[in-house]
Amino acid sequence: MPSLADVPNSLIASSSVASLAYLNAKYGISNDLWAVGKAISARIWMKRLEKQERVNAFYVFEKHAKDAKVAQRTFLLIPHDPEKPDQKTEWTYAEAYENVLRWAAWLKNAHGVQKQELIAMDFTNKPQFIWLWFALWSLGAIPVFINYNLRDKAFVHSVRISTTRLLFVDPEIQEALNESTLSGLGSDEKGRGIESVVIDQEIEQQIYRQSPYRAPDEARSGVTQNDTCLLIYTSGTTGLPKAAKVAWSKCLSSSKFMSQLLGLKPTDRYFTCLPLYHSSGSVLGILQVLGPGCTSVMGKKFSQRHFMRWISETKSDGIHYIGEMCRYLVNSPPTPYDRAHKLRFAYGNGMRPDVWQKLKDRFNIPTVIEFYGATEGTSVCYIHSQNDFTRATIGRQGVIVRNLLQMWHIVKHDHETDQPYRDPKTGFCVKCEPGVPGEVLHPLDPANIEEKYQGYFGNEQASMSKIVRDVFKKGDAYYRTGDLLRRDAEGRMFFSDRIGDTFRWKSENVSTAEVSEVMGEHPSIHEANVYGVELPNHDGRAGCAAIVVAGEQKLSDSLAADLLSHARKGLPRYAVPLFLRLRKEVEVTGTLKHQKVALRNEGVDPTKLGEDEMFWLQPGSDSYTKFSEKDWQRICDGSAKL
Repeated sequence: MPSLADVPNSLIASSSVASLAYLNAKYGISNDLWAVGKAISARIWMKRLEKQERVNAFYVFEKHAKDAKVAQRTFLLIPHDPEKPDQKTEWTYAEAYENVLRWAAWLKNAHGVQKQELIAMDFTNKPQFIWLWFALWSLGAIPVFINYNLRDKAFVHSVRISTTRLLFVDPEIQEALNESTLSGLGSDEKGRGIESVVIDQEIEQQIYRQSPYRAPDEARSGVTQNDTCLLIYTSGTTGLPKAAKVAWSKCLSSSKFMSQLLGLKPTDRYFTCLPLYHSSGSVLGILQVLGPGCTSVMGKKFSQRHFMRWISETKSDGIHYIGEMCRYLVNSPPTPYDRAHKLRFAYGNGMRPDVWQKLKDRFNIPTVIEFYGATEGTSVCYIHSQNDFTRATIGRQGVIVRNLLQMWHIVKHDHETDQPYRDPKTGFCVKCEPGVPGEVLHPLDPANIEEKYQGYFGNEQASMSKIVRDVFKKGDAYYRTGDLLRRDAEGRMFFSDRIGDTFRWKSENVSTAEVSEVMGEHPSIHEANVYGVELPNHDGRAGCAAIVVAGEQKLSDSLAADLLSHARKGLPRYAVPLFLRLRKEVEVTGTLKHQKVALRNEGVDPTKLGEDEMFWLQPGSDSYTKFSEKDWQRICDGSAKL
């Protein structure tokens, strides 16, 4: 054999490069180094902002608006509506900044909004949402984003627990302010009146007659990156929405780290049509353009019919998705716009494995950037997927992140208690082997929990329920994600399921307790046991209510229609049960908890229901109707779209 001296240097170099490339691919070294480096850079930047008393994303927005090189660049673009040809559709950074300051002047002069006040806003996706949001930030106030789908009890609850004295409402949804809700909003928890203001055309004219007002820096001083800058509501197992406290660190990281993750450039246009009341639409859909000072393209709501036309006409470079949206797109009829675009990436979370490649192939999208995280969560993971190796994953952790940083721990889950499993001998949690699903836990500083986890506003019990202690040693503390994930030997992460009764439908969390309570309030319902069922060709779980009808065992046509009307009045549209299972009695455990597992496993297949009758809500119907085997086959073959 020849010695090393006999081997040409070019061959040695080539072999070394190949070896390094192999090791990098196997252990994900470059990806880890990039992520760690960017995360450290973002933390240093935010610490510097703290020292400068400039921990407020308003300053990032303002910097672009005052920079001569950026000020005339488009900040916000909305797709053209043929029915409203005279509607303004584009605002530069300078124009948006002036609008924000006029709204700030009105908030100060007409309503006396003060520093650190919590102010509620209930708006659909429109420019006014952003002007009001940024104006509140400019005054040092804290916006409270109300889910515009909420009505009646859930709506009143969400507004009142925020302790706001002001509620600004979009005129498009002012029906939420009916006689019942106005009575419920009569006063806050301290007995003060809650003023509801519908921002109609007359008030908007008043706003734009104001002289722009920029509050002094003192109004935005005295806050740290861990302080709350937004309240965003999320559904939990308690039955009513909880207000998650969003820290400045998350909003600033979105403009700094996440914009770099997407590779956004100053000339880019980034499209989202997700609701701004949710962190996906606002924090991840709008704030990310502030990093490079590029353009946010905002759709009013998702439209399967118009989506790709909007993308083509607005010349968007990237789209923001949630999983259900992608399924609708790949199942939509072909359009001339399917490939008549300049998209280079799709970014979001929850895309189903069977949809992933179909989306890329049909619409010619080179890169999918999938992420996993939560509004109130303490960490995220992500993946840049351009090949089969990372397809359908929610992230990949290389050897550095996995073994040295150890920010993600997957532990065995006890399905009986819905708690992390503990070793009977040690009392500590047990880490899962590669490929085994378990709950993801993130480490916290036991002496300073709020450094990473801010919890829920005004709900200490719910906040503490997300923290588990003595996990691997006495005295430690971890954040519970409430999700089951698995990680393979290569560090790829895959989503398995959510823990507990809360299920996802239409990319929203549905609380079975909330639905059960609303359904149970109907005088003809003796008891309601609500759960989610999996359906072929559909993402998430559809709501099903196993009900016992008081005094009768039949579901008449009039009662079926009345139940639907009742459910629609008390619940967000996505939470209204799609199925009703008529039962003679509801099975309970020894502690009087509803038995759900067997019902969930049986689903809605008529051949598995025994003597029970099943009813369903067909698309476009105003009543529940009998669900047959023929209807089940329509769902199975994909012809029935719910």
